[in-house]
Amino acid sequence: MKLIKKIFYTGEITLVTGLHIGGSNTLMSIGGPDNFVIRNPLNSLPYIPGSSLKGKMRALVEIVNGCAKVGNDKEANNLFGMSAADKESHPSRLIVRDSELNIQGMEKEFRNTDMLYTESKTEVTIDRITSKANPRTFERVPAGAKFSLNMVLNIFDSDNEEALKKTLDKAIDLLQDDYLGGSGSRGYGQVKIDWEKIKKESIVKEYTEGAEINS
Repeated sequence: MKLIKKIFYTGEITLVTGLHIGGSNTLMSIGGPDNFVIRNPLNSLPYIPGSSLKGKMRALVEIVNGCAKVGNDKEANNLFGMSAADKESHPSRLIVRDSELNIQGMEKEFRNTDMLYTESKTEVTIDRITSKANPRTFERVPAGAKFSLNMVLNIFDSDNEEALKKTLDKAIDLLQDDYLGGSGSRGYGQVKIDWEKIKKESIVKEYTEGAEINS
């Protein structure tokens, strides 16, 4: 199996509704949220882990193909890979980078949030037997926030390149019609994705020659 090409994808994820991807509660303070978002510890900016993006896209492809068990869908396996613990290991063809929050041009909007780059949202659940109210507060990245999107598709000599691209297109479309992160059934995590399907391609031999082919 020989790597013959890398295809680079870039774009932007815009939040249509607030996003909650859970992080550490070690900094929880009295009166603060019960559920925090994940942040970069070096600059405190919320981000979307590549694992969250990739895992959600894979799950959606498997669901739409009617696969009830992870690892049983050939289309998903071809793009997202199979672990060594499975009957037949298959390296992932897709690299999904962490998505960083873009605060440029949004400085005014973020100054109006009640937390650093985020908002707090309190929800109340009602016990159906006792009717007791149980309030809880979530930290969310607010609607309108934008995150970078960066992915790399590796093409090997035995791969069907067009089929892999088609599966990736399907995964992105499905994600926009579903949700990202937690509490999606309560309105969280709707996203809009604008992406350049092929920003540039690098032929593997060009790495050794120190050149790059741009499409």
